[in-house]
Amino acid sequence: MTIQVFRTSLIGAICAVLISSCSESPPLYHAAENPLRLSDWNLFTREGTNLVPNNESMVFRPANQLFSDYAQKLRTLWLPGGSQANLVNEEIDYPVGTIISKTFYYPTDAEGRPLKQFDLAERQINLSRNKVIETRLMVRREDSWNAFPYVWNEEGTEAFLRVAGSSTPVNLQSDTGSHDFVYFVPNENQCSGCHVTSHPDGEMHPLGAVATELNAPFIYPSSNTEHQIDKLVARGWLAERPNIASPVSWQDEAADLGARAMAYLNIQCGHCHNPEGPADTSSLILDGSHESLINMGVCKTPVAAGGGSGDMLYSIVP
Repeated sequence: MTIQVFRTSLIGAICAVLISSCSESPPLYHAAENPLRLSDWNLFTREGTNLVPNNESMVFRPANQLFSDYAQKLRTLWLPGGSQANLVNEEIDYPVGTIISKTFYYPTDAEGRPLKQFDLAERQINLSRNKVIETRLMVRREDSWNAFPYVWNEEGTEAFLRVAGSSTPVNLQSDTGSHDFVYFVPNENQCSGCHVTSHPDGEMHPLGAVATELNAPFIYPSSNTEHQIDKLVARGWLAERPNIASPVSWQDEAADLGARAMAYLNIQCGHCHNPEGPADTSSLILDGSHESLINMGVCKTPVAAGGGSGDMLYSIVP
C-alpha cells in the first residue's frame, strides 16, 4: 500500500468515525459559520452501511415531489430544542435555527451503476446499494433562510461544501438501456432561483416543508403510515394543525385528472410561475391560483420568453 492510498483510507475512516460518533447528540445549528463538512451539522450518523438521519430530526416527504433527473431524495427537518413554528395565514413560519436537508441519491445495481427508479420512500440510505450525490441544506438564520450545497465523496463518508456547485457524469441504467447525462449541483446563488418565490418578498422559502405539502400521510415501504402535520404537533414543533385541505397528489390515480395535472405543475413550476414569482412576466401561471385557461397556457402566445418558446406560437394547443 502506498503512502497516498494509506492516507486516503485513513481520512475516509476518520470521517466515517466522525459521522457515526455523534449519534446521541442533536443536530448543530451554526448561526454564522458555514461549515466545510456536512458532518459538522450532525444531521446524519453511520450505522454499518446505512446513512441514518439524526434521531431528533423528522424524515418527511411532500405530497408532491419535484422531479430531479430520477434522483431519489431523503428529506429531514429539525427545529432547535424548545422552539416552535408559528402558523401565519395557515402557513408554517419556522423559527431561527431550523435546518431542512435534502439528500439526493441513486439506487445502484450489483456493479454499482445508478438505476432509474421512481419514488422510493426511505428513512435511511443503504450506501452499499445506493450512491449519494449531494445534500442541500436550508438553514433559518436571524436575517433569512440560507442555502448550502454539499457534495459527497466517492466513498460516501463525507460531503463537502461546494459554494460554486459541481457537476457529476451519470450513466443511468433502465429497462430501455443506459442514459448518459451530467448531474448538476447548484451553486448557492442558483438555489434562490427556485426558492425566492415572490419578487416583493425577495426572500428564500422552503418549497416542500410547507403546510399544504405536509398535510398528508407518509407511507413507508414497511407500510407504516404517519401523518406529517400530526407528527409536527406531537413533537411540539407546531401548536395546532392548520385549517387547510389535504393536497391532491399527482400520483393518486383515484383523483381527478385535472387536479392531478395542476398538482404536478404547481410543484414543478409554480415556485416561478406564480403571480409574484420570477416568471410572472410570462403570464403563464401554474401554481393553481388562476383558473383562466389562457393563464394556464391554453392558446397563450409567448410573452417575454425569448428563446424559451422554442419557436412555438402557443404554450398549449388543445
